[in-house]
Amino acid sequence: MTEGPLSDEQAMRLALQQAQAAAALGEVPVGAVVLKDGRVIATGHNAPVGAHDPTAHAEVLALRAAAQALGNYRLDGCTLVATLEPCAMCAGAILHARLDRVVYGAADPKAGAAGSVLDLFAQPRLNHRTQVSAGVLADECGALLREFFRPRRVNRAPLRDDALRTPDIAFQHLPGYPWPPRYLSELPALAGLRLHCVDEGPPDAPITWLCLHGNPGWSYLYRHMIAAFGAAGHRVVAPDLIGFGRSDKPKKEGAHRFGWHRQVLLELVERLDLQRIVLVVQDWGGLLGLTLPMAAPTRYQGLLAMNTLLATGDAPLPAGFVDWRQWCADHPAYDIARLLGRAEPSLAKDECAAYAAPFPDAGHRAATRAFPRLVPEEAEDDGAGIARAARDFWRHHWHGRSMLVVGARDPVLGEAVMTDLAALIRGCPPAWVLPQAGHFVPEHGREIAQRALHHFQS
Repeated sequence: MTEGPLSDEQAMRLALQQAQAAAALGEVPVGAVVLKDGRVIATGHNAPVGAHDPTAHAEVLALRAAAQALGNYRLDGCTLVATLEPCAMCAGAILHARLDRVVYGAADPKAGAAGSVLDLFAQPRLNHRTQVSAGVLADECGALLREFFRPRRVNRAPLRDDALRTPDIAFQHLPGYPWPPRYLSELPALAGLRLHCVDEGPPDAPITWLCLHGNPGWSYLYRHMIAAFGAAGHRVVAPDLIGFGRSDKPKKEGAHRFGWHRQVLLELVERLDLQRIVLVVQDWGGLLGLTLPMAAPTRYQGLLAMNTLLATGDAPLPAGFVDWRQWCADHPAYDIARLLGRAEPSLAKDECAAYAAPFPDAGHRAATRAFPRLVPEEAEDDGAGIARAARDFWRHHWHGRSMLVVGARDPVLGEAVMTDLAALIRGCPPAWVLPQAGHFVPEHGREIAQRALHHFQS
């Protein structure tokens, strides 16, 4: 209990202290105090982010504390002092608590329910009336909010009108994926799109593992390998292709082209100045990634390939892939989580859901619909000529170490396809077959990573 009755201004200064405490925790700086007979009986500050609670506004927390202090959910004779005009939720709670007065500082033109957007306190049909006093220390309350939001409102990577961006909340608490997001938007090929990548470990590490995912995966596919390679003191870079994961997603399928995605990856390698690379690829990660080393051979020292191919346009595509492409055309909205669960039965339900997290609706799935059609089939198709040049590079000019891993249960790019790939890579040992693995081989990444560490470090 605070000694002596407080004026509205004195109480607001205490509320401002609460708001500053919220700002120090990364919360929107709003604070509140509750007075009874002019004395403070409770305080509160914003905490929805830290508490994972959308109702944890400063006013609500102060009301809860006041009710506990008085042993009554009715707060007759009390005044709530808040640094920001109450929203509709807080106004409703104030009215239910039967407070005598509300005093607030800064008006809220976007959500204020005490006169700015609507005025719940002036509704004549409600059975309680709470008096409102506005504008107490409004300049100081408003300045604290402006100072908090100023650096956050500098949008260094605005979303293009022709793209979508999966909300950050979709990626919270994904199992086995603790790494903070890192974004690049300055690559010329991106033309303002934002590319996400995991980038962990020191730039001067003895090995940089460049992990490229396929369709409909994203960098989550490599979480087991990222952890293992990072624990070894190595650098791991795992980008999300545009249209996948946390990267921006063009709305139109026609935005996706083989040559464009390849150029983005080439610029990424240059921009991050990746050295001593072991290229790690699966599915579309190989279709694109296997064409990268010939552009800068001295950057690469190894290849780890899993269930992928080079599509050169002068040889028939695998029958399993042709069937998959037709299935995708017939089922464009297929359930990604269910697909992963069927392909890798060892996955937990929340892991399957994590694969689907980047794609909350059909609008975010232009890439998953477009990619099956982008695999080069004819000699003139986009990417076919580059793939033929890459085939020549791997046959005659590759001097690094290679390791191929096959998921034997993959009906699309399984053992026969990987045997053909091994045959065209200079000095490549026979592929290591994992009988229990399907198409998404990196799901067995702990085992693979340990073997790869031995292979590429020995």
